Amino acid sequence: MIYIVIFLVSVLISSLSQVLLKISAEKKHSSILKEYLNVRTMMAYGLFFVSTLITVIAYKYVSLSMGAVLEASGYIFVTIFGTLILKEKVGKKKLVGLIFILTGVLIFNIP
Repeated sequence: MIYIVIFLVSVLISSLSQVLLKISAEKKHSSILKEYLNVRTMMAYGLFFVSTLITVIAYKYVSLSMGAVLEASGYIFVTIFGTLILKEKVGKKKLVGLIFILTGVLIFNIP
């Protein structure tokens, strides 16, 4: 059970790094080099790396089928971060899709 939580923390970290990359991509940079070598982008890639390491550790104890289902929770995390941090709107289609994802994650985890 603890490794499922660790896996979800990894997905959460990955989702946060995606939002950081989007924030960085929306900024205007004076050169291509500064576009990729700025604090937000470097932090995002660092978080991706940490997320990958945590995922590898969690996969030692979480089955591949369970990992794929848990990974789908990233869509939910990204939507939450996008709404809270980026002030994005969640439309009806996206909300229905998220409900399907959440339902699938919950059904898969019923013993």
